[in-house]
Amino acid sequence: MVYLYLSEPDWSSNEDSDSVKQRISLLNDLDSVLRLLIVTQSRSEARLWLCKDVSMINTLSQRHKRELFMNLLRTSSQKKSLAGQLLQMVFEKQPKKAGSILAKKSYMLEDFFRGNSRRILHWFSNFSGTSDTDHKMGAKALSQFAFVNRDICWEELEWKGKHGQSPAMVATKPRYFLDLDVEQTLENFLENVPEFWSSHEFADSLRDGDILFLDTKFFINMFVRLMYKEDMEEIWEVVNEFLTDQPFSSLCCHLLITLNERELLHFLDMLKKFLDPNTALKDLRDASHYMEVILLRHNGSDSIDELLLLNAVINRGRQLVQLLLEDEHKEEKSRIKDIVQKICTLPENPNGLVPLIKECSKNKNMNLIKLLGLQSWALHYFLSDGYRPPEAWETLFEKNGVNFRQSGKHDLLHQNGLRNDSDSDTDGSLSSRSKPKKKGKHKKKRRRRSSRDYSYDDDLLDMDFSYNRTDIQSKASYWLLSTDGYSTSWSSVDLPEHLSRHCFYTWMKWVLSTREDIAR
Repeated sequence: MVYLYLSEPDWSSNEDSDSVKQRISLLNDLDSVLRLLIVTQSRSEARLWLCKDVSMINTLSQRHKRELFMNLLRTSSQKKSLAGQLLQMVFEKQPKKAGSILAKKSYMLEDFFRGNSRRILHWFSNFSGTSDTDHKMGAKALSQFAFVNRDICWEELEWKGKHGQSPAMVATKPRYFLDLDVEQTLENFLENVPEFWSSHEFADSLRDGDILFLDTKFFINMFVRLMYKEDMEEIWEVVNEFLTDQPFSSLCCHLLITLNERELLHFLDMLKKFLDPNTALKDLRDASHYMEVILLRHNGSDSIDELLLLNAVINRGRQLVQLLLEDEHKEEKSRIKDIVQKICTLPENPNGLVPLIKECSKNKNMNLIKLLGLQSWALHYFLSDGYRPPEAWETLFEKNGVNFRQSGKHDLLHQNGLRNDSDSDTDGSLSSRSKPKKKGKHKKKRRRRSSRDYSYDDDLLDMDFSYNRTDIQSKASYWLLSTDGYSTSWSSVDLPEHLSRHCFYTWMKWVLSTREDIAR
């Protein structure tokens, strides 16, 4: 049975050096195989994990968040790609702010429409058949400008009928604009009426930002040029406000994917400067605080490979286990299974982790914390591998000093009410109130349902961790554990992740403690 090292050890003990060397050697072997799996074969996925977990950090002030991304936008070698992604977010979330800027540069849209009938028809064909106030988008701008400036542009209007329409006629019957040859009219305006493109009528049609979605890529490129070539102050103001308003998580998820690995490391180094070590240690059960602890101990000389591996074993244990289920990783799975078996069956010794934890408490580099992360992930994999009956889990709890209470049966497999166990915390009077006849009717009604009625539930069960019926049986029991104050019912599907996280949390408390008996 695996030993979890949850009881605080004797810090004055001196662990046998051969035993320590054996453990470290096995953990380094596990490091090597996982590094091959994560860094070489599944690098893009591991990088997405890292970016996602960085986005969970929630301790940055608005000023620091803004400063962090503004620095990237000003200095990054990928700044134009980064700015393009950010502008995409601005267009989607706050199009009116971008539209107000576009209205000031309306004359620049001549080339946008020139020779492009699709854009012309989409923007300028929205005439109403009822009144001129119902014209939309560019159609409204065109009609208003044509009436106000009819002395210089009315003859440029092209009509589909045998003869043109006079301003007086169209003013009384706005539906006549439906007979306008929009494409030819706009071509005429492009050649002969330059005043239209800088008019307030055309500018007003752009303010709501709807035109941005006519060709988003064009406008992103246009705004990027205005940002970096013309250094347009209004765009930087909008970007500055947007970075202040948006959640850090949203900015990270959308923007970090545009950075190359060198730039990502640069971003993380800047982020590290804004993290408060005291805040990071407040709640080590929060995965975001683990990320802060990792970054605070990250050295600028460390490669991103170290971050990818450490984040995977600490924050993405379940995904890493599932990755090994894929057919292309059979060789790595076999090697990892062998190493994990050796790590988790080392001779039991309550002080087995003392040397590692002492070193972690004295050194601030990531390597030693990584060894504890590898140890906790080895437990995760060991407990996930194969079927364990409820009795085996309870023996594991008892042996490692984890108090527990049974929490009942799996909801999908047992839907007939509360469990009637002698050790249940539920008041038995609740179940005694149910009338036998109603129970009988309920069961009879359930029997009338065909097997098809439960096919969806069965699919959900089959899709779970081990993908077989044996594991469904293992999920029949749930436990409330002292590890989280009996607050959550845990099944055997989730126990490996929960217990390994709890172990790492316990060890990290010892590592980060300022107690003199650990630091010595």
